[in-house]
Amino acid sequence: MDDDSAPDARRHAEVLRLAVEPSDEGARLDRYVADRIADLSRSYARQLIEDGHIRLNGADARPSAALRAGDVVLVLRPIAQPTDLLPQPIPLDVVYEDGDVVVIDKPAGMVVHPAPGHLDGTLVNALLARYPDITVGSDLRPGIVHRLDRDTSGLLVVARNDAARHSLQAQQQAHTMAKAYLAVVEGRFKEPSGLIDAPIARHPTDRLRQAIVASGRSARTHWRVLEALGEYTLIEARLETGRTHQIRVHFSYKSRPLLGDPLYGPKKPRATFGLARQFLHAYRLGFALPSSGAWAEFESPLPADLQAALNKLRAQAA
Repeated sequence: MDDDSAPDARRHAEVLRLAVEPSDEGARLDRYVADRIADLSRSYARQLIEDGHIRLNGADARPSAALRAGDVVLVLRPIAQPTDLLPQPIPLDVVYEDGDVVVIDKPAGMVVHPAPGHLDGTLVNALLARYPDITVGSDLRPGIVHRLDRDTSGLLVVARNDAARHSLQAQQQAHTMAKAYLAVVEGRFKEPSGLIDAPIARHPTDRLRQAIVASGRSARTHWRVLEALGEYTLIEARLETGRTHQIRVHFSYKSRPLLGDPLYGPKKPRATFGLARQFLHAYRLGFALPSSGAWAEFESPLPADLQAALNKLRAQAA
């Protein structure tokens, strides 16, 4: 370890030394760190850089610093401090639980973890009340290894200990975790199935949106048609990667926005079929159980609002 980091290492829970490869030449420092550390968001990486916990070649740097091959990035993750997160007895639909993981069927409208504007009432607040032993990972995202948008319903898995978190993260990085969604998109397809392979990054001018950006992170979505519904189509979308808003961004990019999507759909949709959110449901989730390695797969039926909209679509298309 470099001498200039030794004093700080004693005050940090984890110290990582990353050597920049030629393939990462020109990458932003904050994006590079977020890409290399699975449970570290880009916003948290930026905060750590600004607070001096991430150094470039032994010196403080800006989050936007462009990297060069051979650079050394030192990540000094601070020891988690107690937070004001409040355990709240919010009902949860628990599909499966053991000593390592919990599988939740999240309802639409529930935020997964605290963020500006949503400091309580989240899935994390509910988890802390029901499973006080969950203390792994970031202090604001205990046990969270993947997310669903607030208005996307369906299945997600939470780790209850560090070993389980590492196992689930390794499966995500190896693309062996199975995540499939049901969605209704506007328009029809000529082919019965396909792959959307387009990199995603934050929109250059609208911070609420993601966009297809050449320098963005790799994003791959497999899809297949399940049912033609007139001018709409029910599809299954399988994620090979898990970028923010990935399915919504990819199908909007292909001029097939999700029905009811307020962010990526048309400003004046042709119809909503009674929906107050995008038609997107994480209906299937599969992974190897951390304790035994046995494959486990779970399914979630369409919630009432999406089923009602689908019934109306079928009636109109008949």
